[in-house]
Amino acid sequence: MKKLRLGIVGTGGICNNKHLPSLAKAADQVEVVALCDLIEEKAKATAKRHGLTEAKIYTDYKEMLADKSIDIIHVCTPNAAHCQITVDAFEAGKHVLCEKPMAATSSDAKKMIDAWKKSGKKFTVGYQNRYRPDVQVLKKSCEAGELGEVYYAEANAIRRKAVPTWGVFPDKSQQGGGPLIDIGTHALDITLWCMNNYDVDSVSGQVFYKLGHLPEAAQGNTYGPWDTDNFEVEDSAMGFIKMKDGSLINLRASWALNYMDAREASTTLCGTLAGAEIKHGGSYAQSELYFNHTRHGKMMSEKLDGEALVDYFEGVNEAPGVVEARQWINAILTDTEPCVKPEEAFRVTQILEAIYKASETNSTVKL
Repeated sequence: MKKLRLGIVGTGGICNNKHLPSLAKAADQVEVVALCDLIEEKAKATAKRHGLTEAKIYTDYKEMLADKSIDIIHVCTPNAAHCQITVDAFEAGKHVLCEKPMAATSSDAKKMIDAWKKSGKKFTVGYQNRYRPDVQVLKKSCEAGELGEVYYAEANAIRRKAVPTWGVFPDKSQQGGGPLIDIGTHALDITLWCMNNYDVDSVSGQVFYKLGHLPEAAQGNTYGPWDTDNFEVEDSAMGFIKMKDGSLINLRASWALNYMDAREASTTLCGTLAGAEIKHGGSYAQSELYFNHTRHGKMMSEKLDGEALVDYFEGVNEAPGVVEARQWINAILTDTEPCVKPEEAFRVTQILEAIYKASETNSTVKL
């Protein structure tokens, strides 16, 4: 079988730590043949690190898109650049996986949706947390109706003090925002997906700029001191998302917040028959999934067990990025829908933008 040929635009951390290691696990189906970065040395270093000795190196992504032999483009750039690269890739006849969030603004995301629909190609967004075993179990439980009607949820992406000190994360012009758009997007995605409810009525929220300019001695940051002079984005944000059926999602996101119970890409679902809660990242060394329900007139809880591993042998669960890569490549090869649908990612971007707007205007935003 002929391998699909793939090019990556942006050779930063997400390219090196997620995409290339994951794609290597699908090497029987796909070959990375091109890397593009504005800084040529970065792209060359990435190629060397991952043994991509034959990969072509570009500094202009449009030159990469001109290569008709490339089937797929992965967009791994800062958020503000997602739109134009994705639109150009579709116009060049490529399938596209764009890293999360889809775009920095909903208007950019709409342009990407329109270009995708015209292209006839496949499109997905990098929400790899859907493929974690705990999230998969919760999704199946929701699909089976075991929670009943889910009418209240919490989407949690709370870091106590873990501000990223690399890349362009604090640069609002390139990222569009801080923790809300960076990690809040993952928590919101898995919550909406498990609820299977994207019919939003209104959004309200508050964005905080409280800790970004703390002196170094008061920071205590996991990744070392952040640059207070260039910290342009929020340090935390909270949003309330009211759905058309009356259900409510409480979204919480922070890079820095004096809050003990840190967790990321986590969700709590409260239904009429049962509830469920995922605790992942931050304060939790391993993902934890709990169900709470009633049995024989008494409150009960149960916990998802981890794998019982044997020395020198791995378990059956692959890393979420690997599962994402495999299902994405298979969707192209079998002409089926990828797990993360563009319309779902578009709704996430709309909601995040509405929280920023609601805070700025001190109002409730209707979608």
